[in-house]
Order: sequence, then C-alpha cells, then structure tokens
Amino acid sequence: MKFLKTLQHHRYFLAFIFLFAYAQSIQGRILVRQTVNFYTFTPEGAIATFIESCVVFLIIIYLFKNFQKNNALSLVWVVKVFTLSLLLYLFVANVFSAIVALIFNTWDRNFIYEVILNNNIGNVLDVCIYGGFFIAYIFYQRNKKDAERLLNYNNALADSKIAQLKAQLNPHFLFNNLNALDQLIEEDKSKASDFLNDFAELYRYVLEVSSKQLVPLEEELNFAKSYFRIMQHKFGNGYELAIIAPTTVDGFVAPLTLQLLIENAIEHNLGTESNPLNIQIEIVEKLTVKNNLSPKKSKKIGGGRALENLREQYVLLSNQSLLIEQTETTFTVSLPLISG
Repeated sequence: MKFLKTLQHHRYFLAFIFLFAYAQSIQGRILVRQTVNFYTFTPEGAIATFIESCVVFLIIIYLFKNFQKNNALSLVWVVKVFTLSLLLYLFVANVFSAIVALIFNTWDRNFIYEVILNNNIGNVLDVCIYGGFFIAYIFYQRNKKDAERLLNYNNALADSKIAQLKAQLNPHFLFNNLNALDQLIEEDKSKASDFLNDFAELYRYVLEVSSKQLVPLEEELNFAKSYFRIMQHKFGNGYELAIIAPTTVDGFVAPLTLQLLIENAIEHNLGTESNPLNIQIEIVEKLTVKNNLSPKKSKKIGGGRALENLREQYVLLSNQSLLIEQTETTFTVSLPLISG
C-alpha cells in the first residue's frame, strides 16, 4: 500500500519522465533510420529508459536517505550525490550487461571496446538528464514542504497573536464600561439600570465574536450603534455619531474595531452639549472613522495601546495596516475592508 501511495503522490513526475523518454525514443529512431513507420512509435525503448531512470532515482534516494546529515541541500552535497549516483549506476549497468552477456553467450559481441564506450556514454547522458530531472524535482518537493511548514507556522503564530490581542482588548472593554456603570449608579440609578441591560446585550456579542478573527461589517456597525447608545447613558448629548454607508454593506473587519475607535475618540476628547464631539463612520472603499479634536486637559496614561493592538491585528489578518492621520482639527483612522 505504501508503494502504491508513493506512486500516486509522484504520478505527474513519473508520467513526465515516461513521456520524455518516449519522445526521446521516437527522435532517436527517426535520426538513425531516417524514416517513420510503425516501429518508430512502439514504446519498448521508452519503457526500458523509464526503468533505467527509476534505477537512477532509487540510487539517488538511497544516497540522500543514508548519507545526508541534515535537511539542507547544499550545492556541494548535490554534486557529490550526483557524481556518486553516476558511478554507482555505471557499475550496476555494466555488471547487469555482463551477466546478460554471459547468460546468452554474447560476450564477444557486446563487450568489445566500441560497444562498451558507446553504452557508457549513453548511460552518462541518461544519468545527467534523468538524474538532473529528479534532483530538480527533489528541490521542488522540499521547497514546497518548507513553504507549507512556514505557512502553517505563520498561520499558527498569527492565530496565537490575534488571540493574545483579543485577550487584551476584551478585559479592556469590560473594565471601561464597568467604570461607566459605577459612575452612573452614583449619578442616576434609573439610567444605570438601562445601561446595565444594554451592556449585558453588548457583552453577549463580545463573547460570541471573541473566538472569531473576522465579523461582517454590517454586524459591527449594529454593534457600534448599540455601544454608542451606552456611551450616551453616561455622556448625554456631548457626543454625536454619524454613519455614512451604502444600503448594502459588504466586507469584514476585526471584531470590536468600531467600538474601539469610538471609545478612543471619547476617551481622548471632551464633548459637551454646547460643543459636542462629532464622530463620523464612513464606508466607501475603506472604513474610515473621523472625529473633530477637542483634547482633554488630562491625558490618559499609557494611551495608544488599543490602537497599536488594532494595527497589529490588521497586519496579521490582511497584510495591511491601519492609517492614522491627525491635523490641527481632526483625527482620522482608515482601515482596509477584508474580503471573506
């Protein structure tokens, strides 16, 4: 079964070798006989060359398995393997020819200088051609496996990194809103009760998406609206939210992206009813969150960590980073929309 699986795995390469040997056989017969007939296309020459090539492959495999110290394929090592394979094949081919000549009593005809020289030149050319094909194929297979291992490693690393970033963001979300609840309890118990109900619904969403790398943008927009309502429980009309988006919203984003950006705008800017902070979410080719600047006098210690976490998530998820632009009057964050 293992042998059959090996043949199945390398079937395209073996098919290529046979077709190449067949084409070589046809060309040789045309050049020698200067004519084309039924015999020109008979496959026995190609079959013999294919079997000889498989012997070369087995010799190369044996040398690789038994004498290679590590998985690295250096040029010097490949040249050594190729040279040893050539010598071993010439030895095996000549011994086999001698045995056949003795069995069929054709020694005087098959083992003269001209025949031996001609056969060995042909053998050298075959090893160079088919052995070269096989070593190139080995390089291809190893590079393919290395690429797959690297991709799997990078994916695992990215998944782990994203999980770590989410683990940082979710407690951050919980802590900030419990602080808001604590303040509301002191100020207005009725508002605190409404806030708690809304917050329970929102945190249920947070728990649902915490294991996901991406969520539909439409879901995230609905979550952002609900989150902003919670913020209005605390700040009243000091902050305003406007969403400019098409009727049908496509694309995916990292979970809690909009919540984080809205929270970032509120934390770093002062909004009042007479001079509200305007937060605008716009969706065209990118997702853009923009707010006017009204910096608070006391800056938050350790600020910027949430945006840095978000930046790392988008690099891992899409190989694109978010773009932050700040002018004298506005602060804008632009993010790529990720296709599903």
